[in-house]
Amino acid sequence: MIYIEIFLAFFWPGILGYGGGPASIPLIQYEVVDRYEWMTNTEFSEALAFGNSLPGPIATKMAGYIGYDVAGISGAFVGLFATIAPSLLLMFVLLGFLYKHKDNPKVKRMTAWIRPIIAILLGVLAFEFFWEAGIDSGWLHTAIIAVISYFSLEKWKVHPALVIVGGLAYGLIFLS
Repeated sequence: MIYIEIFLAFFWPGILGYGGGPASIPLIQYEVVDRYEWMTNTEFSEALAFGNSLPGPIATKMAGYIGYDVAGISGAFVGLFATIAPSLLLMFVLLGFLYKHKDNPKVKRMTAWIRPIIAILLGVLAFEFFWEAGIDSGWLHTAIIAVISYFSLEKWKVHPALVIVGGLAYGLIFLS
């Protein structure tokens, strides 16, 4: 039964997460934290942060990690397959349809309406993570990391990987 739950927890976000991994993260968070209660919001945000520090698609890394955490190696494989399966199925079915009707105003309108919804979902998720970080780590540490990250990325054009490593180092030094 747990394998079916793992499959469904990653299959539905894969189908509904139009726009790739970042669009499916709030959906995965709902399944893992709220629906099945395999993790707390803090544990999920830590897994997401760790997954973002590694190369490759975030949804598959999350599926592998959470599947492994819940049901071992078999759970990791089920989670990975469930994450990849919707893309494969939809690619075969919808790609031909969208390509055939790409100039149709209804198809253009549909894609235009989906983008703001994804932005709102990502904004809500970012706010929840920021709020949890403030509560768990303290507002001063959260503000320091946020301000340094902002200036590093926007003003000084530091590579995001180095900002992530810097955040991990700050956490190891000041928060452990």
